[in-house]
Amino acid sequence: MKRLSILFLLLSFIATAQDNLSTQLSLEEYLGYVKKYHPVIKQAELITSTNEAKLLKARGSFDPKIEVDYDRKEFKGKDYYKKLNSTFKIPTWYGIELKGSYENNSGQYLNPEHNTPENGLYNVGISVSLAKNLFINKRIATLKQAKLYTQQGELEQQLLVNDILFEAINTYLNWLQYYQSYNVYKDYYTNADTRLKNIRKSFKAGDKPAIDTLEANINLKNRKLDLEKANIKYIKSKLELSNYLWIGNNIPMEIKEEIVPDVTTFSNIDTILNTSVTTLFDNEFENHPKLKLLELKKRNLEINKQLKVNNLLPKVDFQYNFLASKVDNFDAFSTANYKNSLQVSIPLFLRKSRGDLKLAKLKLQDIDFEIASTKVSLQNKITATEQEITSYKKQNDILKNLVNDYNTIVKSEERKFSLGESSIFLINYREVKLIESKLKEIKNEYEYAKTKGKLVKLLGKLNSL
Repeated sequence: MKRLSILFLLLSFIATAQDNLSTQLSLEEYLGYVKKYHPVIKQAELITSTNEAKLLKARGSFDPKIEVDYDRKEFKGKDYYKKLNSTFKIPTWYGIELKGSYENNSGQYLNPEHNTPENGLYNVGISVSLAKNLFINKRIATLKQAKLYTQQGELEQQLLVNDILFEAINTYLNWLQYYQSYNVYKDYYTNADTRLKNIRKSFKAGDKPAIDTLEANINLKNRKLDLEKANIKYIKSKLELSNYLWIGNNIPMEIKEEIVPDVTTFSNIDTILNTSVTTLFDNEFENHPKLKLLELKKRNLEINKQLKVNNLLPKVDFQYNFLASKVDNFDAFSTANYKNSLQVSIPLFLRKSRGDLKLAKLKLQDIDFEIASTKVSLQNKITATEQEITSYKKQNDILKNLVNDYNTIVKSEERKFSLGESSIFLINYREVKLIESKLKEIKNEYEYAKTKGKLVKLLGKLNSL
């Protein structure tokens, strides 16, 4: 499969940033590509289309129907019989069916009950279920359930898109985290290299002992090792990000080295994810897509229960047809000429129907328990996530102060070293603590932004970004 570079899709951004050595890919731009081109997002759209097709199929049960039955037998020159029966049926919502038909039968050996006038026999009538299948039957239940499936499909699509966007956001934030970590190691590798060069000059001038050059050289190697580890993590995170970047016709994209994340993402995460108001969930709890989906499933099971109750009723089917030999006008049909039938069927023990009904009731109880537990679970997860956000915010303030303090200590130690009052060992030690604090700060910012995304995911609103 042809692999294209995202660089070509960002030409407009490059044009406006020609003085920059690299091009930023913001989280908003990235999510725009994901929502528009990602195959799983497109796959989610098929859920709704599939359920709409099922609804169309269910409605087909109520389509009018034309039937023609022609049967003829001729043997050794004898016309045994000719039978023609054409019927037009119109199913209705309840257990009623309208029917009109035309019969024209003849023949030497025709069963007398099939005899018709010379010009045929017309009949118009009605078929109705007087007990079982009158107000609910499998045809009606299927259509009602298909309508619910269409609504369920829309909610399932929302939830699937919500999950994909959450994973995509986490991948971007992970890429940003490792990018910033890589830059931290890169800066301090440069510092270590510069420090080694200065100490070597001082050693040659007789101002510093040889052991300091060895100490500085060891520190440089450690920084180089840390930088290489950070680099491979950054490369892997970039490749993971590429999994979510596609263009039309299902063509994957590859991020070139020049593309970097937007370093202001962490500080702007509230604006990007619309999470400045975290009490939104309290006002729209009942409209959560997961809860609405469960409610629709419950309604589906209620329809199934109605159908099972219907099966407990006796089967009483009645048909009545007006007969006429010609149909010049509707008055041709008279109550004096008719054909009717009555069919009655009553199971004695109803064990199968009662068993089905009991199972339907148990499924309803099960969905009620699931709805109740889901509500509590969502509420607790929302509360826990909000507490996490508050905690990460406090940790971030502490870490910023720590970074500033360690930075001050490192600079102070370097001044003392230049005056001969400190050692390269103490500088390296202080610097290690400063690097650890900066990495902790980056990690905390990542967790803070990730938790913000988790909150929006729990709200079921990532797909509305």
